[in-house]
Amino acid sequence: MPTFNILRETKINESFRNTQIRGMFTFEDKVVSHNWKFEIPDLSSDWKIGLIVGSSGSGKTTLSKEIFKNYYFHENWEWDNSVSVIDNFEKKIETKDIVQIFNAVGFSSPPHWLKPYNHLSNGQKFRVDLARCFLSKYNEIIFDEFTSVVDRDVAKIGCVATAKAIRKFLNKKFVAVSCHYDIIDWLDPDWIFDVNAQKFEWRERRRFPEIKLDIYKTTPETWKFFREHHYLNHEIHHGAQCYVGLLNNKFVAFSSVIHFPHPSSAILKREHRTVVIPDFQGIGIGNKISEYVAQSYIDNGWRFISTTSSPSMIYHRNNSPLWIVRRFGRSPHTKSKHHSRSSSAKRITVGFEYIGKK
Repeated sequence: MPTFNILRETKINESFRNTQIRGMFTFEDKVVSHNWKFEIPDLSSDWKIGLIVGSSGSGKTTLSKEIFKNYYFHENWEWDNSVSVIDNFEKKIETKDIVQIFNAVGFSSPPHWLKPYNHLSNGQKFRVDLARCFLSKYNEIIFDEFTSVVDRDVAKIGCVATAKAIRKFLNKKFVAVSCHYDIIDWLDPDWIFDVNAQKFEWRERRRFPEIKLDIYKTTPETWKFFREHHYLNHEIHHGAQCYVGLLNNKFVAFSSVIHFPHPSSAILKREHRTVVIPDFQGIGIGNKISEYVAQSYIDNGWRFISTTSSPSMIYHRNNSPLWIVRRFGRSPHTKSKHHSRSSSAKRITVGFEYIGKK
């Protein structure tokens, strides 16, 4: 197993305060030295995700730079805050590709794409930094201080979204460098090096930990916590029946339903608003609350329909046995002899009916 001996020395400048400190603590050396010795196996084999983890000051960053000298080392991007985050991506990258990667890493709220970087939350900055890494020219990436600046629940959700994106369609190798051990099962890396324990481990792929979403019936008043994250309409129908999803006692998702009288059926209910807080997007929470609510209605003899323009939701429903397509709508500028047009101008929408579980 290859051994890495790393020595870093810092010369102490002669100054009044430095001399005081050296005198107070009887420190006679003229340099501050750190020496690390690590044993890491050959990492030229086929893998996608690695994790270097250890406490602050343990040598994680030094080690990662020494082993992966040819990798792009990400600390931060330079962002132009006079324009939106989406305008910070290289001009040669197509908008549809940026949208795809935004959705893949769980940054799925179009209004936030139009904001400058300094107007985003820490969780959103983390996601958009990842997206920019993934759309960069670099195929081998080290991401330093991975999840360090975000809430721990947000960190876990972000890890799942990151891992899914890398394994699903990105031809890249990704090494996360972190001081947080709580992300291991959520990132599900192919290998881990624990700097504190001086231990390297190859890992078999595992299932992500179960995410328990508690769903309760609520009142339309709860909409005020979610309205700013709904990009089409901030209002809610006064007669809507509403539901809220909680993760570890935090509001993370909202769904509402309205009655939909129609000449062909008197038992139709329509999904009205479904929103997931941006920091918790990317792992299917929106689909979970939507399907939970839909199932409760068809169990009570109703039919349940929903129209969405969310690419991730359309993809999920189109591949799920729980839904069937009822209508495909296109922008008025695109004609199709096979499908009717959407009443939602300028948006591609798909109408589904939930047929549910037997």
